[in-house]
Amino acid sequence: MKTSKIFYILSLGALTLGTVGCSDDYLDRPPLNQYTAETFYSSDEAVIKATEPLYNKAWSYYNNNAIIGMGSLRANDTFNPYNNAEFGLFQTTGLTQDVSHAWGAMYTVVTFANAIINNIPRYSYPEVSEDVKNQAMGEAYLMRGVAYFYLLRAWGEVILFEDNDEAANAPIRPLNTEESVLKFVIRDFERAAELLPARGKDNHPSLYAAKALLAKALLAQSGWNKTQRDEQTLQRVVSLCDEVINSGVYSLLDDYENLFRPQYNDNEETILAMRWADPLVGGWGTVNALVPTLTFAEVTDVGGWGGNLAPTFDMLDYYNEEPADSFRLRATFFSQGRYYSYIRSENGGYTYTKKWMQNKKGVVGSTADCDGHLKQQASPLNTYIMRYADVFLIKAEAILGNQSSTSDAEALKAFNALRLRAKLPARTKPITFEDIIRERRIEFCMEYSNWYDMVTWYRWRPQYMLDFFNHKQHRGIIINEGDILRQEDNTFSYTGFPTGTWYFSRWDLDSNGDGQNDEVRYWNDGLRDSNGDIVSINGVPQDLEHGYTFNVDSLIRTKEADGAVTVTLSERNIFIPYPESDVLQNHYFREDPVEYQFNEE
Repeated sequence: MKTSKIFYILSLGALTLGTVGCSDDYLDRPPLNQYTAETFYSSDEAVIKATEPLYNKAWSYYNNNAIIGMGSLRANDTFNPYNNAEFGLFQTTGLTQDVSHAWGAMYTVVTFANAIINNIPRYSYPEVSEDVKNQAMGEAYLMRGVAYFYLLRAWGEVILFEDNDEAANAPIRPLNTEESVLKFVIRDFERAAELLPARGKDNHPSLYAAKALLAKALLAQSGWNKTQRDEQTLQRVVSLCDEVINSGVYSLLDDYENLFRPQYNDNEETILAMRWADPLVGGWGTVNALVPTLTFAEVTDVGGWGGNLAPTFDMLDYYNEEPADSFRLRATFFSQGRYYSYIRSENGGYTYTKKWMQNKKGVVGSTADCDGHLKQQASPLNTYIMRYADVFLIKAEAILGNQSSTSDAEALKAFNALRLRAKLPARTKPITFEDIIRERRIEFCMEYSNWYDMVTWYRWRPQYMLDFFNHKQHRGIIINEGDILRQEDNTFSYTGFPTGTWYFSRWDLDSNGDGQNDEVRYWNDGLRDSNGDIVSINGVPQDLEHGYTFNVDSLIRTKEADGAVTVTLSERNIFIPYPESDVLQNHYFREDPVEYQFNEE
């Protein structure tokens, strides 16, 4: 492990915790001066202050850009060749900058958490209450578990350590097995649940946050590298979900769209989030710097070079399957004709008019829309780590377990909780694993989390997921402005082209009757001319009603000879390559992983 990356950050961050200031309640206090570990933990306030970097500064290099590629582009929520395309095309290497940034950020969370866990019992002054010490240590266990849970699902085998000094003195360490990492994560969440209070104060997490994340980790463990999910573990998952649901701590926000507006930060659906500093006072690393990557000029007054992330073919197919699911769609992507009263409110709102779709989540609008709390590279919006909605789908999936389908009343109730919130009719027929995948992809699209769930499923059902990745998803296809049309029934017609070549098209048809052959493009619902109109062959309209089919796999194969970039997933590229600098300095990265020796053993 590269000590200059991890422990240099630790020395400047975890031991000078007072330099970090954040927004809202406990995160909005004046900065303290620099302290050593021996002098820092002098009061309840100081001990709570020590947890602040766990929610922002430690994550900054992950959140600044890598989070989109790792969580959303790899899941095929979205794609654009000019925005982290190597993640969507599965072309990342050990030299990809955002790979190193994410790896370093997650280990920064680990080192911050280790410092709190080890220093509070040693250095807390007598004035510090036991409740506060337990709370701070519980938060550290919780966030360390979160960091390692991300590391596991991004890289697989990673290095576990609990003592920063010990790791600094012997940084060349072997990788630990995936099973060890998952066991470590579960142990951390269990310890957090034992230490955290039933009700978090000032938006601090409660013990139910730990139990919700524990349920998610146990669901992963139930099938990790197994042919069948463990039934006893699944029962425990359901029990934990019920504890969270019946706790009264959380509730689903009535309006899905409000989940992604800064005025609703720390809402009743938030289980855990990266909580960023107020852009007007926060320093670099403490603010949400994603705003220019996600924002385009029409919707803001602070500038932005992003907003070019369109939905993929498979996301568009999901939306077309159920056009009534418009509330979640309009909160996730801008689409033609949609009006937003709270975007550019100073101008009376904003209507999206392009024949395209662009990401909406993460777009907070203008300075006026954020009550003045917005800068060019600083958004006031929190970044969800886990929402209460997740608990319902965890419960439904755990009840489904190893069955092909379930009509269990509790599973349907959990599954329908999100559908009813989205103003959709309740599901009455049995739910399947495919239904769980679909619901998750729509509910959490563009929240940088879908890929992590896909890896969990892959470790349980590898062949099923490889088939899903390679035949039910279509990666690397570019959708430009003009390539998406909203129809009267609120479905979308769409076309595009594979990276590296031209559109799915043919040039042997006279589309307008002028005696000249024209370019005619393959759309999902028919052959269309340059005006977007359906063309006919021998008087027969080339649309779905008249037998037209749209086979993306076949169309991609026709383009391979022209240089189309095709994406095939396998065991070799499901996990992200390790940063090259770490591999060069640590020979263990080229050797088999080992089991972690837990202290209690």
